[in-house]
Amino acid sequence: MILPKIRVLCSHGRQAIPDLDAVELTSEFRGRPSLTATDDTSALREAAAVCPTGALSAEPFALDLGRCLFCGECARRAPRNIRFTNDYRIGSPTREGLILRPGDTHVPFDPASVRPEIRRYFRQALQLREVCAGGDASVEMELGATGNVNFDFGRFGVGFTASPRHADGVAVSGPVTANMAEALEICYDAVAEPKVLIACGTEACSGGLFAESRAVDRTFFERHRVDLWLPGAPMHPMIFIDGIRTLLGHKERTAPQRK
Repeated sequence: MILPKIRVLCSHGRQAIPDLDAVELTSEFRGRPSLTATDDTSALREAAAVCPTGALSAEPFALDLGRCLFCGECARRAPRNIRFTNDYRIGSPTREGLILRPGDTHVPFDPASVRPEIRRYFRQALQLREVCAGGDASVEMELGATGNVNFDFGRFGVGFTASPRHADGVAVSGPVTANMAEALEICYDAVAEPKVLIACGTEACSGGLFAESRAVDRTFFERHRVDLWLPGAPMHPMIFIDGIRTLLGHKERTAPQRK
């Protein structure tokens, strides 16, 4: 009975991506935007006016990936100023690192901004407790996909656990609603020190569309230091994988070629 199953597995071939560091996403994927300043800023000002989260600023010209929904509307209205590349290497250890300006060819990742104990204790294995703090399940689905047969992130010792007592840190998704604020705090407190805190997706980074809602309580991020900010709406599995591997020192962030 086992032989037919073995034949099926052999026919599937190797499904896991051999080298996750060499992954290149489709050109249709909206990743890191490339910003170009022009003398005529009329289209840029129009694009900034319609940005639903205020991520785009015309004066001074900057785009905050932590607030960006990657809807692409700004690039359609101001194509000379904004072009989205397929670069998924957009995680940052600091919130300020998510703000891009004209001439920036990559999102910086300064190793000096990473707490030394993170790489000392978690370089070989990292187990996270994921908390959906009012999200819509899109980021949560992408986080789940990191462990599927294609990405197989578990081969690097990174995965998710059901109990904060067994976790090395917390991965937060969603804008953090008032109803989830206390539960998130309890979960975070249950994780032993030292621990890692990761903001997954635009909603976690800034609140996204719900940042000004009375139903949102983001004071959690005022009390605790975030070790890794990962934008995206939703966040692609490769954004998470690249961010975690860079955080743990498995790779270094270098400026990619323009796409």
